[in-house]
Amino acid sequence: MRTVVRNIKTIVNVLCDRSEKKRFDETDQVEITTSGSGSRLAILTENGIISDFGEEECMLSRTLDPDNIIDCNGGCVIPGLIDAHTHPVWAGDRLHEFTLKLKGASYMEIHESGGGINYTVSKTSAADEATLYNLLRQRLLGMIRKGTTTVECKTGYGLYWAVEEKLLRVLNRAKMELPIDISITFLSAHSVPKDTNASDFTEHIVSEQIPKVKDLIQEKFSVDNIDVFCEKGVYDIEQSAKILQAGKSIGLNLNFHADELSDTGGAELAGRLGARAASHLEEASPAGVAAMAASGTAAVLLPTTAHLLRLRPPSARAIIQAGVPVALGTDFNPNAYCLSMPIVMYLACTTLGMTPEEALAGATINAAYSLNMSDRVGAITVGRQADIVVLKCDRLEIQ
Repeated sequence: MRTVVRNIKTIVNVLCDRSEKKRFDETDQVEITTSGSGSRLAILTENGIISDFGEEECMLSRTLDPDNIIDCNGGCVIPGLIDAHTHPVWAGDRLHEFTLKLKGASYMEIHESGGGINYTVSKTSAADEATLYNLLRQRLLGMIRKGTTTVECKTGYGLYWAVEEKLLRVLNRAKMELPIDISITFLSAHSVPKDTNASDFTEHIVSEQIPKVKDLIQEKFSVDNIDVFCEKGVYDIEQSAKILQAGKSIGLNLNFHADELSDTGGAELAGRLGARAASHLEEASPAGVAAMAASGTAAVLLPTTAHLLRLRPPSARAIIQAGVPVALGTDFNPNAYCLSMPIVMYLACTTLGMTPEEALAGATINAAYSLNMSDRVGAITVGRQADIVVLKCDRLEIQ
């Protein structure tokens, strides 16, 4: 299938023209290619892969009888957006908690009173698979409408295997049926069930659940990453390390919650274990950030959550200057109902102090890097997937 994407005024790319680079760093520059007066740009694709791009006249002369032509009407093209951190499979809602937060209740106060994650676990456990799939489908289609072409999706509202397996089945069905790339993350260590403790449940996850994840993978289920809520009052450093190492032993990428509410040493753990990514990092120490830089671990920053929970924003500038690739995510969940990566990019600039260039890279190539996918998505370059977003404007001001 040969497709021509034509009549483009501007192509905004996060990597230079023919780059095979897999991340965007502080010294990199976004490349803006604008057509001259009276001319336009075009992108050629072959079976969904970019084969070339440049001046439209030249591109059209090289492609006889294309199977499909997409007219961008003089618009601006950017890489498809990538949401690097979401919790999209759950039932019920937590609207009642919003008033509590407005009155000053903290995240952990709500959690310890039986609300938060464990409340959603009870609602999700009671929902059947068809209901959960329909809810997930609706949410993912909403993300697509906002320009997201790749998304990381976590389990985590089951905790015990029977429900976690159900969530994995739902995510695998969505991966096969919906027009969006999905990176699936196993997160049974999202909270500690009410009938046990963190130490015992850690052993349960390691000895019972992760071997079952391995069995599913051998049955051709897709599971890409392992996550744990490494936080004071949830899973400590030793417990988190044990779960993550068990996941790593079956081939999963380490991609976990770290240092959101307190400095537990999560960033240091990410560096020590060679994690692919660590998320949140509002309270990460300079030593932890340095450890992440040394190991090539990405920082996934989530400005919606910091804003809604009134947390101190993560030190994005210090993280970037330390040499850590910064990705962005919506953290979509019942506590932060945001489907829009453009809103996240805006908040990254206004609340985290990132530049528009850095925000675009964080929502494209660096988000892909955090998911170990940047060799095939995240930029408009030859050989990568033709995941693009067409904006109804003739230019994108980012400088």
